Amino acid sequence: MKIKFAALATALTLSFAAAHAQVVVKHIQPNEKSPIATAVWAGDTLYVSGQLADPVTPADAAKGTAADYGDTKTQTASILSKIQKILKEQGLDMKDVVKCTVFLAADPKLGKIDFANMNASFSQYFGTKEQPNKPARSAFQVANLVGPGYLLEIEMIAVKGK
Repeated sequence: MKIKFAALATALTLSFAAAHAQVVVKHIQPNEKSPIATAVWAGDTLYVSGQLADPVTPADAAKGTAADYGDTKTQTASILSKIQKILKEQGLDMKDVVKCTVFLAADPKLGKIDFANMNASFSQYFGTKEQPNKPARSAFQVANLVGPGYLLEIEMIAVKGK
């Protein structure tokens, strides 16, 4: 009896190790100098790094003006558009997104986070007639983001369907 249990335990351990060894990891690099990947494939799951908005108006060193990234609604649309492009380059779409994490900083003009406008922009990409997927989502208020003018950062997890 002990031999049967030992054989069964060994077989289970080997099959678990074989299943674990089959996961292929692929890093999507923005460029060779970047210390992080834009996204990472782990098997059929794509983990998209936190994305920030592109400037509505770029900084102008000659005039001494900082970049303007827009309000929360504008930044959300910019970020989701970037993520949509990353997903498309990997053969995925917003319908494949299963989890989003949103990090929100207070808008200095409002003195608080603008959850309502983030949600308004978000609803243009998820839960629509054309794209009915509604992924799981967490949202957190943070003290600050990486640079002045950024009001939110979004990271996503997408899974390639079979």
